Amino acid sequence: MKKALSLITAGVAAGMLSTSAMAAETWNMPTPYSDKNFHTVNIQQFADDVKSATGGALDIVVHGGGSLIKHPEIKNAVRGGQVPIGEFLLSRLSNESAVFGIDSVPFLAANYDDAKKLWAAARPQTEKLLDAQGLKVLFAVPWPPQGIYAKKELNGTDDLKGLKFRAYNAATERLAQLAGAAPTQIEAPDIAQAFATGRVDAMITSPSTGANSKAWDFVSHYYNTQAWLPKNIVLVNSAAFGKLAPDVQKAVMDAAAKAETRGWQASMAETKSKTEVLIKNGMQVLDPGDKLAADMRKIGVQMTNEWAEKAGADGAAVLKAYK
Repeated sequence: MKKALSLITAGVAAGMLSTSAMAAETWNMPTPYSDKNFHTVNIQQFADDVKSATGGALDIVVHGGGSLIKHPEIKNAVRGGQVPIGEFLLSRLSNESAVFGIDSVPFLAANYDDAKKLWAAARPQTEKLLDAQGLKVLFAVPWPPQGIYAKKELNGTDDLKGLKFRAYNAATERLAQLAGAAPTQIEAPDIAQAFATGRVDAMITSPSTGANSKAWDFVSHYYNTQAWLPKNIVLVNSAAFGKLAPDVQKAVMDAAAKAETRGWQASMAETKSKTEVLIKNGMQVLDPGDKLAADMRKIGVQMTNEWAEKAGADGAAVLKAYK
């Protein structure tokens, strides 16, 4: 009788495990940056939080460094259901709507407090536009403020004329054009090779990307222009999210809220630590001189006006909410 009870108990336990295994779901999540990048570290914590909160009912497997899907294809891969969730630079979508590129308008929001206010103003419209494509916003985290990396001293934008300038979205491409440089699209993992082979001579990016790509190996100067704080955004396919049980959906949204708060704090810490890394490795880290600062502000005014014209009523609503 004891033996029979033991067999029954084992059978019930096995059945429960089987049911749990059937209920469990795995989501593959492509991200563009290396596993050590603070964005990816934050996302891995988000995935761990979801798995823990759901008791393993949802397991998000993070694939960093564009290893699963390359950066330019991540958004459409999520939209098309190839993967249920992904991360990418929001301003990459600015050709779809200018609203997506508001965080890359130079000097519109040039510090963390203003960047947070700008995201609060832009988020409703961003969510509306993405919802129409079957995409749900989970959270967004900024990069450190953008500065200019060059192989020589820059006294003004005249010193950028004719240089091959790395671009990573429409805003950086336009900035390069207005500065008289030649924009060249280069993804973050390819920066070192692009400089080594002469494909680019200068770039504007964060201290984080500069340190991660060991910028001191190919440039000597970093100008802390704090031009803007572009954001990475994490999206989920709305249909895939809708298939989750209500308690799992709540766990995902709760973990996303924590990830956004944690990510902004990590970005601020990243700015400080990675700027110190640039200095430690011999780079000249400088504030822009009066002429360079004035030239950049002039470009910023022009790009703000151009952005507002393209963004139309949607953009006007965002700017009104921000101001």
